[in-house]
Amino acid sequence: MRGENYAGIRIDATTLGDLLLKAWDRFPHKEALVFPGERKTYDEVVKSVLHRARGLHALGVKPGDHIGILLPSSIEFVETLFASAICGAVSVLMNARFKAPEMAYVAENADLVAIVTNDLVSEHVDFASRLNEAFPDLAGSSDPQALALANAPELRRIIQFGGSKVPGFVDQRTFDAAAATISEDQIHRIRLGVRVRDTAMILYTSGTSAHPKGCLLSHEAFVREAGNLARNRWAFTEDERAWSPLPLFHVAAMLAMLGAVDVGGTFIGQPHFDAGESLRQIADERVTMMFLPFVTFHQAMIAHPDWARTDMSSVRLQNSCFAFMPDRVGQAYRDKAPGMLQVGTFGMTEASGIVTTGGYTMDPEMGFTRLGFPLAGIEVRVVDLETGIDLPLGERGEVLIRGYNLFDGYYKDPVKTAEALDPEGWYHSGDIGSLDEAGHLMFHGRFKDMLKVGGENVAAAEVEAVLATHPAVRLAQVIGLPDERLAEIPAAFIEPSGEAEADPEELIAYTKARLASFKVPRHIRFIDEWPMSASKIQKFKLRTQLMNELGLSD
Repeated sequence: MRGENYAGIRIDATTLGDLLLKAWDRFPHKEALVFPGERKTYDEVVKSVLHRARGLHALGVKPGDHIGILLPSSIEFVETLFASAICGAVSVLMNARFKAPEMAYVAENADLVAIVTNDLVSEHVDFASRLNEAFPDLAGSSDPQALALANAPELRRIIQFGGSKVPGFVDQRTFDAAAATISEDQIHRIRLGVRVRDTAMILYTSGTSAHPKGCLLSHEAFVREAGNLARNRWAFTEDERAWSPLPLFHVAAMLAMLGAVDVGGTFIGQPHFDAGESLRQIADERVTMMFLPFVTFHQAMIAHPDWARTDMSSVRLQNSCFAFMPDRVGQAYRDKAPGMLQVGTFGMTEASGIVTTGGYTMDPEMGFTRLGFPLAGIEVRVVDLETGIDLPLGERGEVLIRGYNLFDGYYKDPVKTAEALDPEGWYHSGDIGSLDEAGHLMFHGRFKDMLKVGGENVAAAEVEAVLATHPAVRLAQVIGLPDERLAEIPAAFIEPSGEAEADPEELIAYTKARLASFKVPRHIRFIDEWPMSASKIQKFKLRTQLMNELGLSD
């Protein structure tokens, strides 16, 4: 890419644990993490991380063991992640919104030997109740340090931080007493045996299927990705104050946090998104970089009464995919912070989060219309789905990716791994994309999100984009329903914007005036809350809901 100094970029790969310790070596008394009501320096974080690592090791966690982290986004979450890495264990990030069946599935599928959680009870979480629902025989276990659960045969202990003592759980006091039996020197000996190519995390992809797949991601993939992104493309400095309200069990927020640690900067987050708290943090914490790709979060902030008076003058860069958002969202930021560089991104869990993004060498306007160009060391091709031949600029095809950032396969699923990774190391994303003359990528949907209406291909993303231009629509999601005559027909779920009103017939007419008739939704339903995974709307649940309502079957 013209303007990027490839000759000046150096590869710097290490383990997650050493990434933190290197920042601590340089800036022990500097603020590392800030969450509502809590902030810690690097020195305070490292002390807590080593204590947690000692406790995990004392309770039998060995290098290579899989540990489930079931915590809200918090300083405690970050400390547990780094403690697991220092022990040589593999962190399995569990969505804090998981229901009991989802928890049970991940525990069994990922072969968890331990789960780390806390006793927080709020309107958003009650992990103990959900875990007891997921494992009905948990409460009756005679020894919390040697569980024998019917539907999670490898799971030996569930550690609950906080002041509670709950049957079946290892409590905080027991954990702390165990930690006291292990020296820091013992932990450092283990840390020094962790390899850069060892698996650091298993992240479960949401996808469109009922059962997610566990992506094996190495220390190298994540650490190199975070450093390459922060130091090179986005030019983080040691004074960076990176902010993201996304959950840390989501790959995107993880990159924002690790990027800040990589340069010895500060990461600012929250346990769950709140528009008012977000605006307060941006202004009061003098945020310099905002990591916020989700349109619903932007819309909530823009609509908040504090939007107009929030000072964003400290922010120099924002990662947001305005190419897929209603124009009014991007324009709100043009007006609010005209000096802020906007960059779009394209990525996925299998690629450690980000494949392409913008930067300071591009025309700033491209941040509103494109998703950037590949990070150094990552290759991108757009090929014909059937022939695998590279397509000319501007033509749409499947996006293929190759680089240091790719996952090492799906856990316990060699068939899906072979389908996704070809013998030459290319990951077949299933995403529809195109490249322009400047090497920037544009995303046009997923091949699996393509409808076949009477023999015509219909991209759900195209219909969603048209619906999103209506003032009554905050967000649209299009699904396909079975049809005897046409094989498949479009249907849409709409989250109202609150700025205008529209009934289904009006929205259908609006779409019909702008798209070919075979692309127009036959059914429209309004929705207030989307069925979500860590970060994506689960369309298969929307489809099932509407099929049940209409009495349809495949």
